[in-house]
Amino acid sequence: MRTPTIELSVLSLLLAPSLAHGQATTAAEPIDDEGRPAPAAERFEPRLDEWWQDSVFYEVFVRSFADSTTGPLANDGVGDLRGLIERLDYLNDGDPTTDDDLGVTALWLMPITESPSYHGYDTTDYRRVEPDYGTNEDFRDLIKACRERGIRVTIDLVLNHCSRAHPWFEAAASGDPDKRDWFIWSDEDPGYRGPWNQPVWHRADGSYFYGCFWQGMPDLNYENPDVTREMLDVVRFWLEDMGADGFRMDAIRHLIEDGPRQDNTPATHAWLQQYYACVKNINPEAFSVGEIWAPSNDVSRYVGDQMDLAFEFSLSDAILTTVNTRDASPLRKAMTTVNELYPTGMYATFLRNHDQSRTMHVLGGDVEAAKLAASIQFALPGVPFMYYGEEIGMSADKPDPQLRTPMQWESGPNVGFSSAEPWIEPKADAESVNVASESSDPDSLLSHYRDLIRERQSDAALRKGELRFLETRDPRVLAFTRTYRDDRTLCLFNLAEEPVSTSIRTDDDEQDDTAFQLAPRSARYLRSAAP
Repeated sequence: MRTPTIELSVLSLLLAPSLAHGQATTAAEPIDDEGRPAPAAERFEPRLDEWWQDSVFYEVFVRSFADSTTGPLANDGVGDLRGLIERLDYLNDGDPTTDDDLGVTALWLMPITESPSYHGYDTTDYRRVEPDYGTNEDFRDLIKACRERGIRVTIDLVLNHCSRAHPWFEAAASGDPDKRDWFIWSDEDPGYRGPWNQPVWHRADGSYFYGCFWQGMPDLNYENPDVTREMLDVVRFWLEDMGADGFRMDAIRHLIEDGPRQDNTPATHAWLQQYYACVKNINPEAFSVGEIWAPSNDVSRYVGDQMDLAFEFSLSDAILTTVNTRDASPLRKAMTTVNELYPTGMYATFLRNHDQSRTMHVLGGDVEAAKLAASIQFALPGVPFMYYGEEIGMSADKPDPQLRTPMQWESGPNVGFSSAEPWIEPKADAESVNVASESSDPDSLLSHYRDLIRERQSDAALRKGELRFLETRDPRVLAFTRTYRDDRTLCLFNLAEEPVSTSIRTDDDEQDDTAFQLAPRSARYLRSAAP
């Protein structure tokens, strides 16, 4: 069995400036017999003044968002960074007096570094933009264009593994002693499988290497201080040299294994605390959001000293279950757990992402249900993330490439994505589900998202307020308040397909309930002064 350790002497050398600035770099006192940090709510106060607490993030798969119309990559059927620049005004035109842009204020770019795959989660060069997407200079131009519009840019950072075609692994597999220990090797197959019963030991040149996800993605060995040094310099490169605002951290619960235990190890938490201190030393405003696809009790332990936020997968499922079942209890249960585990707002909300069946598919193509789900998400605490095309109702089920098809800008054979045949066939529903047809329709899903984003951005209680559930005596009605300082917003949702009359006591000091008439599948945000 491998005993996970951290070479603190190397990290201390790398992070000495952060120590001088008071950043915590030692593991928090564990509260369980597995040696893990306590949930974030037990260790940290809310951090509501950070820029991301006022942000709405938009996840972009560059390959499928927009093909450029000018330049060396123009009209080749593959989305690229120049194409994204051309479409930025759709996301945010930088003019607060207009209301025909979406209004998002931050981007999450799925992997943009060089890779042999279409998705990019197996990089061959951590410092070079994928040639299909452009150049490093194109990325810097994107940063500049986003800055002009008040948009922050975060990128996917895949630290857990690289590509089997990466020069590091090719050297390691050929026996290069300088790179062999950058990966995890065994002379014999250890015989155990992965967290979802997948093969994790793969044969190469007479021995076996560890790759949690598949044989094309060998895991890096973070017990080797040279790996740590290199990857922390990759972090520095993207923050300092390229101008990124932060990272979406992929698959971080698998970072360091302890034999058959392959997720959420104490060594993983300890390493990520060093990562976090390094990031904050480089740029105190740099942002990290973690993908920990696990129950909330596990996820919350990464927040505050390892990640700024983490994606709340359980809450995502609960939102869609509540809308589909027309029953508020799944969301109430999940949100009660979240409130106990996190400081207010220190997690990321979302409906679906690039690894999951799209929201519209989960909701059976029901546009009103999609509006309701979005209304609930944007009323909850936490920082909202949305997946490209969600705002127009793009629908898809697995396999994964079908979840990542071209953005549907207009009707027609190439859906406005490119003048050439797209790299993958667009969805047939693009004839009616597209930006052009929904932009001028005040009742469209796109218009609904535009209104939601502006409502949240104008309401401090929705962005930063504490949540308190209200009793409705009707499981089809969800009600809660969001309160921040002197501002309070009452949030009401009718999950039913028919009108509902309900009475709610909106304040403990009130003697009588207040009656509300709620339209079918509707949401209402009612602002008032806090009592």
